Amino acid sequence: MSTFLSFAFAAVLAATPLLFGALGEILTEKSGNLNLGVEGMMFMGGVAGLAGTYYYEKAVGEPNAIVSIVIGLVCAFLCAAFGALIYSVLTITFRANQNVTGLALTTFGTGFGNFFGEVMGNAAGGYVSVGAVTKAAFNDGIPYLEDLPVVGKLLFSYNFLVYLAAACTVILAYFLFKTKAGLNLRAVGENPATADAAGINVTLYKYLATCIGGGICGLGGLYIVMNSANGTGGVWVYNSISGYGWLAVAIVIFCTWSPGKAVLCSLIVGALTVIRYYYPLSFIPAAIYEIFPYIATVVVLIAIIFRKKKNNLPPSSLGLAYFREER
Repeated sequence: MSTFLSFAFAAVLAATPLLFGALGEILTEKSGNLNLGVEGMMFMGGVAGLAGTYYYEKAVGEPNAIVSIVIGLVCAFLCAAFGALIYSVLTITFRANQNVTGLALTTFGTGFGNFFGEVMGNAAGGYVSVGAVTKAAFNDGIPYLEDLPVVGKLLFSYNFLVYLAAACTVILAYFLFKTKAGLNLRAVGENPATADAAGINVTLYKYLATCIGGGICGLGGLYIVMNSANGTGGVWVYNSISGYGWLAVAIVIFCTWSPGKAVLCSLIVGALTVIRYYYPLSFIPAAIYEIFPYIATVVVLIAIIFRKKKNNLPPSSLGLAYFREER
């Protein structure tokens, strides 16, 4: 039982950055924009959040935990949203190819994160790391409640970003399916010409969904950099995102563009990521364990392709530029 609880705890931690990435991409794709730059935006969010908290600590000497959290969140969100804004200008305003632009954003964001991470590390004398107060703020669970037997470990011992990801899931699901603005956004993704004719500002909806979605992806990068379970714990590690952005893109298809299903899919992939630490099998090489999440996503994606149900299909205009003149 103790091993299973530890495994479940680790699976939730591993699933959280994937969930942030998937939620951000779901919001983006619901507007009809296919942004394959999730990996790059996670890099940008991770390095910006770390930089914000690190330089805040240097400026004040004795940091306040809440202020560190707020600065990290804001810097990560805004920097990743800026990357999404670049993508938006190129694909929405100038109507560039969305696939190529998204891949370019991944390349740019990865270079951006690694470059500035190394710059900060060299300036700090070898590597950049936040202090104990900030590390604790990003990694500690809920005081007192986490000490409860069984329930405390399963429900209350996670860092605040885990609960923020859960809150984002509920908010996004409510927004998409229970509000007029969410209905308008889905209309833009399904048929922008019809939405435009109905008086919906297609360009505005696409810009907002893509930039906010990018910012949410950036929070996933911040989580990876700040969370000790991922081996970094407030220290910049070269190529620290390590493919999580691509797994998040696959999860979007895996969950059929549903925020609720994204939680379960992220947990499955997260569990496959950490299973070798808790249930190792001697006849399975460690390298095979490493690719378990990718094998699972490929199998599921193939299954979804062959089961062409209406609910499994992406937004009808996904990946297509909207030309108002052709309405």
